[in-house]
Amino acid sequence: MDGKPATRKGPDFCSLRYGLALIMHFSNFTMITQRVSLSIAIIAMVNTTQQHALSNASTEGPVADALNNSSISNKESDTKASVYQWSPETQGIIFSSINYGIILTLIPSGYLAGIFGAKNMLGAGLLISSLLTLFTPLAADFGVILVIVVRTVQGMAQGMAWTGQFTIWAKWAPPLERSKLTTIAGSGSAFGSFIILCVGGLISQALGWPFIFYIFGSTGCVCCFLWFTVIYDDPMHHPCISVREKEHIVSSLAQQSGVLSSLPFIAAASCTILGGQLADFLLSRNLLRLITVRKLFSSLGLLLPSICAVALPFVASSYVITIILLILIPGTSNLCDSGFIINTLDIAPRYASFLMGISRGFGLIAGIISSTATGFLISQDFESGWRNVFFLSAAVNMFGLVFYVTFGQAELQDWAKERTLTRL
Repeated sequence: MDGKPATRKGPDFCSLRYGLALIMHFSNFTMITQRVSLSIAIIAMVNTTQQHALSNASTEGPVADALNNSSISNKESDTKASVYQWSPETQGIIFSSINYGIILTLIPSGYLAGIFGAKNMLGAGLLISSLLTLFTPLAADFGVILVIVVRTVQGMAQGMAWTGQFTIWAKWAPPLERSKLTTIAGSGSAFGSFIILCVGGLISQALGWPFIFYIFGSTGCVCCFLWFTVIYDDPMHHPCISVREKEHIVSSLAQQSGVLSSLPFIAAASCTILGGQLADFLLSRNLLRLITVRKLFSSLGLLLPSICAVALPFVASSYVITIILLILIPGTSNLCDSGFIINTLDIAPRYASFLMGISRGFGLIAGIISSTATGFLISQDFESGWRNVFFLSAAVNMFGLVFYVTFGQAELQDWAKERTLTRL
């Protein structure tokens, strides 16, 4: 029999989290239609007959010729829409420009989500993309350069919106419902591609190609209104969520957090054992000197977690990458167990316990200082405070690494050698 209380089970399709999935479905639908709209409209935008003759007559190269003559256009008598003399090479540049914009924001979007919030970043990206879609027909009249700029900025806006979704799902989706919620949201892209390919040509033929941008740009603005009024970054601050659904999401994520919290310790134990085995293997085969092994594992144990810590604020939009980095930080730091931590056994085995006690004392003092500093930084601003904590810890690690690599030794010290007493 199921001993769980009924109140722990949240509602399904009538819940707020599924409403969030539908709105995000609509957002993905809108963004993909805005992205593909130019591919449909370009057929009517370009006078292929005149363009072909122009490209054959060009002597300076097709791309340069098209850029110089991009403002040349004539009017179609039936739709009263401009027709542009863009060469295939120029069209290729226009099509690829939105991809350049998306690439530029893949990493910064996670950083921005940590500062401004995923809701604001995704909504702003969708709004900017929608406004630029409405502006595209006018930009085409001004010239191909402006179209390329508009498409690049539009790609940057959509890049922010795509990656910001996962930050929201990390706080809204219970572990056993993530597949359903994310697929409902993500299917908007496929549905949008289907719709734009079906109706884009009909809109262009009946109303003129500019209306492809006007209709789907306006649809995006409506979606932005729904997004900013209904969506919140987490269920704890949503004013309309039911108590039962809030408890269901929070308790589900708490259970998962317990499992995830144990993973860093598994990684730490594994790295400790593997690091020790590898260090002794390198020494037994005379592949590296003792001091080299100690400095190598110290470098790995200080450098790798520092890189992970610095990268954390920039990948906050990716739930999976964030979890992986949080597991790797304590895991890789335990490689130091085969480095400077046991270095006392190399330089002064007689006083190893005494020296280890002193080093542990400094470690405890560092723990006290770090806890106080962390509390101070977080109290100023929670999100930027944690970012500063990660950066500060990386800086401390780098200082310790440089100090040990510069002054570290592995030879038995004279003051630690056993002195033999001679009897007279």
